[in-house]
Amino acid sequence: MNPADAQQDAFGVYVHWPFCLSKCPYCDFNSHVRHHAVDEVRFARAFAREIETTAARTPGRTVTSIFLGGGTPSLMQPQTVGAILDSIGKYWNVASDVEVSLEANPTSVEATRFRGYREAGVNRVSLGVQALDDASLKSLGRLHTAREALDAVAIARSAFDRYSFDLIYARPDQTPQMWIDELKLAISEAAEHLSLYQLTIEEGTPFFGLHAAGKLKTPDEGLARTLYDVTQEVCAQQGLPFYEISNHARPGAECKHNLVYWRGQEYAGIGPGAHGRLDIDGVRHAIATEKRPEAWVMRVEDNGHGVTSDELLNSEERADEYLLMGLRLAEGIDPARYQMLSGRALDEKRIAILREEGAIVVEQNGRLRVTQEGFPVLDAVVADLAA
Repeated sequence: MNPADAQQDAFGVYVHWPFCLSKCPYCDFNSHVRHHAVDEVRFARAFAREIETTAARTPGRTVTSIFLGGGTPSLMQPQTVGAILDSIGKYWNVASDVEVSLEANPTSVEATRFRGYREAGVNRVSLGVQALDDASLKSLGRLHTAREALDAVAIARSAFDRYSFDLIYARPDQTPQMWIDELKLAISEAAEHLSLYQLTIEEGTPFFGLHAAGKLKTPDEGLARTLYDVTQEVCAQQGLPFYEISNHARPGAECKHNLVYWRGQEYAGIGPGAHGRLDIDGVRHAIATEKRPEAWVMRVEDNGHGVTSDELLNSEERADEYLLMGLRLAEGIDPARYQMLSGRALDEKRIAILREEGAIVVEQNGRLRVTQEGFPVLDAVVADLAA
């Protein structure tokens, strides 16, 4: 995809369904386990109300992508998903080629719902497979087997033209050859898109405590780098080059919604713990909602929204976000846009040093992007350019 052709007026809507069947030990997302039935009718009403309030703040937008994330959105009944999508269509204009993604867990029970989601308006599904061997799935706290995952992928393939799945690598005891074999199997099943994440140990998760106690060993820096390099090589050879540091797609099959985030475009965040970036009266707003699901519902019922934080980003903050997100992309950033946002140009001396070190390149069209060698030290590259 040529970034010059990218829609500058793309507008995404992210909807957060916060419930899961169980909490994975590596997960620090806003997800909650409930041992009683969730009142989906009440939540659907609250989603509709928050959509209405948010749309009133952003008139005239045309929604180009919708992403139902979580949590586990595939725990919702298809009619709940349909009600949410109907609300979005009621209060915003929706593009005729809108991308509507739904995250799903590959358990057989949820897989049977796929056709219902398709009828409700979902046209792309993203499966949380995470691993393709049972021992790894068990250690990651997943409730499905590798066979169930592949069966769910087959059902997704029959129900949707577009589908993707996630894998976690750099797992304990994983060798480069094990990962190559797993990755080749994944690509043979994936068709057009894969999200591949290195296992990170996040504070506040069970894995953090186990890691600190020496009971969970992750690959050292050298092995992690080898696994990253292997990922790039295998995916590129198989026709799924990376378009973002953790995302790979056949050309034209990139996730439109995630590109909204990485290109610094506008998106609304709906639901418990959702984040948004909205341009209101020429100013970028960074918005976050109440994380606790039941507290969010009550806020929405009382106020019409669950917003707990609505900060105005100054030009420097907005430019830094553009840099931080945009340099994750294979297409990189446009330094002229950075200058327009921040009011100052990137430092030519820093650019020259990073080019000399092989961490970045500047294309003939002026775009600046991180090299394959620079991606493993992306945080340092961003910090250097933003200084």
